[in-house]
Amino acid sequence: MKSIGIVAAVVALLAPAIDARAGPSQLAPQVGDTYEITRIQKSSQQSSDGSSGSSHDKDTILERVIGVRADGLELEYDLPTTATADERGSNWQFPARVFKPYRGSLQLLNRPELEARIDGWLKKAGWSRSVCGSWIFTWNAFHINCDPQAAIETIEAFDLRPADLREGGSYQVAEASRPGTLARKTGRPDVATFAVEMEVDPDAVRRARAESDVAVGKIMRKAVTLDDALRERAKEAVSGTISVTFETDSAGNVLRRTKVTSLEIKETGDRSTKQTVTETVERRLPTGRAARR
Repeated sequence: MKSIGIVAAVVALLAPAIDARAGPSQLAPQVGDTYEITRIQKSSQQSSDGSSGSSHDKDTILERVIGVRADGLELEYDLPTTATADERGSNWQFPARVFKPYRGSLQLLNRPELEARIDGWLKKAGWSRSVCGSWIFTWNAFHINCDPQAAIETIEAFDLRPADLREGGSYQVAEASRPGTLARKTGRPDVATFAVEMEVDPDAVRRARAESDVAVGKIMRKAVTLDDALRERAKEAVSGTISVTFETDSAGNVLRRTKVTSLEIKETGDRSTKQTVTETVERRLPTGRAARR
């Protein structure tokens, strides 16, 4: 398992961030409830000049209820019990403890602990705080993020539950031009499925590509300003859709979210690229655990 909190691949066009937040589950949570959440992202692209590429990433974290309040939950997120010492050493963000209100944003509860882990991680790597915010290239391109608040961003990518999951409910993702409306689909008797499709926001895609250009420039020691990169990317014509599907159990708990982003990017000249990114997030009991009745 690669480091999932402190790094970001330069080649990624879109960050899988969503604006929806969690609502109360129909099955009342209890202290000690533990779930395994797996996020798989697959991408493929094909260019008009015949070039193509693909990638596959899989990450897993554990979610454990450590406190129940009237207005939300205290949760701890950690690496799986099978994580190696090296994996724990490279993921200073975990374990992270947060408060998750039924309405509102996640709040980090153990920031001082994460700060101490950052210092230990930097010391082990032989780095000072001066490297924070920079990019390095080893077997891949990595962003060195030393902000404890980044743990919240990582956790949000694993958050399955929107605030308004119902027929006719509104749903928004950051890279869509506008919210979509959820529709209930027919499926298995014990599973309720809700789906929504939205158009991508071309400016959001162009900005993500421009930020990638800046990062690549830093790695290649070739200065590229964000303004220059944005001007170049503004010449591209971007279109596409984002479809999101939720599957819930009979108690209303979200079991799986599948998000498919399809893009077509027409660059200057005749070159064009089609890209598909499929992200699946699944929440389940750890192997060997029985469901609570």
